[in-house]
Amino acid sequence: MLIKYVPVLFLLVFAIFFAVFAVFFSHILGPKRVNPVKAAPYECGMITLGPTHQTIPIKYYIIAMLFLIFDLEVIFLYPWAVVFRKLGLFGFVEMMIFIFVLLVGFIYVWKKGALEWE
Repeated sequence: MLIKYVPVLFLLVFAIFFAVFAVFFSHILGPKRVNPVKAAPYECGMITLGPTHQTIPIKYYIIAMLFLIFDLEVIFLYPWAVVFRKLGLFGFVEMMIFIFVLLVGFIYVWKKGALEWE
């Protein structure tokens, strides 16, 4: 039974080995001295004015998270569309419930003002 997972285990061991190998040899073969020009921040070739570390409003993170949530929910529609005819009425009703819950969440977010860009 567990013999089916040997390729997955092999791939996991290989990935971990490759990651450790790449980090180790980049440290060994990499530059020994830090060049101040290469360590300087690059932003369109201009020297920055003012502080380089500014806080970003939480609004950007909220919009990004909402995009990811609703984008991932839409991905669930593709498998349903592929087997739509095989599922019949039960599959249709289940997906309408799913879309209704998604729509309620979208309306809630909209009413809270999380989608307003100010």
